[in-house]
Amino acid sequence: MRKVIANINNNQMHWVGDGFPVRNLFSYDRLGQAISPFLLLDYAAPYPFQPTTEKHGVGSHPHRGFETVTIAYSGEVSHRDSSGGGGTIKTGDVQWMTAASGVVHEEFHSTDFARDGGIFEMVQLWVNLPAKDKMTPPKYQGITADEIPNVTLDDEGSNLRVIAGEYLNQKGAASTYSPVNMWDGVLRAGTTHRFFVPVTHNAMLVILNGEVVVNGDQTVKANSVAVLARDGEADFEVVVNQDAKFLILTGEPLNEPIEGYGPFVMNTQAEIKQAFVDFQSGKFGEIPTEA
Repeated sequence: MRKVIANINNNQMHWVGDGFPVRNLFSYDRLGQAISPFLLLDYAAPYPFQPTTEKHGVGSHPHRGFETVTIAYSGEVSHRDSSGGGGTIKTGDVQWMTAASGVVHEEFHSTDFARDGGIFEMVQLWVNLPAKDKMTPPKYQGITADEIPNVTLDDEGSNLRVIAGEYLNQKGAASTYSPVNMWDGVLRAGTTHRFFVPVTHNAMLVILNGEVVVNGDQTVKANSVAVLARDGEADFEVVVNQDAKFLILTGEPLNEPIEGYGPFVMNTQAEIKQAFVDFQSGKFGEIPTEA
């Protein structure tokens, strides 16, 4: 079975804008090529927002060179960007934005969610793009919950959704630029599961809440990620101590230099400098004015 080479926990919350109370569970500045093509994951654990007429979220900001993937577990987020992409994701939906050559976008709680208030819970991932695709045109995929295949794992209520890639011949709804699997779901206490992943992929098990034991000796708790070795093994075992909400992320490593600064992730410092020049000169465009 695949060995666990890192078991990282973070219970420290910080705010992104005024709408996203998140815990950073992994990032490329610490783990680098061991998690390629993934770059970072922020988890907004369940948080109550009171009804309001104000806009909560993150205002206009740029990205280049990668993709942002937002999974909505509870609450709603509305997105708009300079390429014309946008929409509102609701509970169970996924927003997959390819920044690529550059976009300016904004993310706010939807008007309905702000008005009604409620529990907000989301994950946002950054997925790196291969060098050959970093300057392709931006695009936006709004994936609704009913478009995501759901696989029953046992008779106790455990399940797995195939957001991207493939699991047991079920193909995910998202299109990707490099081979990636993104599976999420729930594992019920008292069950045991064996997951198989491509031997050439980097792989991670993210536990958002609950508690599991991986390969019989690694206890992985809420707000944690277990990074698995790329050691030629295809499987790992999960014993579930407490009902757990999870993500499994696997991907073919890009094996390319990673140079990042703030909202830009490229391959060289020169490309980062050019990204700032292009953004400041208006080449990323502007978010259309709301009618």
